[in-house]
Amino acid sequence: MQYLKTLTIAGSDSGGGAGIQADIKTMSALGCFATSVITAVTAQNTCGVTAIHHIPPAVIRAQLAAVMDDICPSVVKIGMLGCRETIDCVADELARRSGFLTVIDPVMVATSGDMLMQEDAREAMEERLFPLATLLTPNLPEAEALCGMAIDGNETMVEAGRKLVDKGCEAVLVKGGHRQGETKTDFLVTSCEAIRYESPAVATANTHGTGCTLSAAIASFLARGYVLSDAVKAAKDYIDRALRAGSDVVTGKGAGPVNHFFQPQPLIKRP
Repeated sequence: MQYLKTLTIAGSDSGGGAGIQADIKTMSALGCFATSVITAVTAQNTCGVTAIHHIPPAVIRAQLAAVMDDICPSVVKIGMLGCRETIDCVADELARRSGFLTVIDPVMVATSGDMLMQEDAREAMEERLFPLATLLTPNLPEAEALCGMAIDGNETMVEAGRKLVDKGCEAVLVKGGHRQGETKTDFLVTSCEAIRYESPAVATANTHGTGCTLSAAIASFLARGYVLSDAVKAAKDYIDRALRAGSDVVTGKGAGPVNHFFQPQPLIKRP
């Protein structure tokens, strides 16, 4: 009997609402044993990002080897990578190994609007990481930047998803949370189909780390044995409930976090 094991490769958020912190909280709340590789340290709170320190590639490589060669997680979630050197390092290490699924959240901009990825990193991410992606989870601004097109409705969301699948991703979840309206619509796009997910908008200012949390939740449900479409559905239900539970949480002057531990699960063992 072994516990379900996941890995998050991402940046640290000193404010605790996003990044590595949000990922570990999410994975833990959903019954997985979370391991981590820190790619960057940010000075960040609910109001914004004031500094970023990129971890040297040799240290990232050592972290990855330490986790992958011993603990062997079944699902890897990738978040903030930030620069080309980090992307190349992560891609090299993951490409040498097998036996895991990969969820990539192409983190480019923080909730506060601060840039988290250097300009030359986007091309490297497409070339090196997209072919390793079981699932890519861009929000609308990220999908527009990656596809070089405007997204103004459901049809263009699906079109953007197909463009990203053509770039090498196995599947893409185009997230519609930035669109106005009482209903939020996402599309899970593969080479064969586009599955639509709808959920009511949650009235809350506490949205810091929602993208990190959703992708970490998908990774957790994949580790629990869900097929991709069901993992997305379960993760969307989790983030919806976490948003509602965290709507009155006050942690600072800006956008607060969701409540990851509204209904925590014990560590789950795989038979």
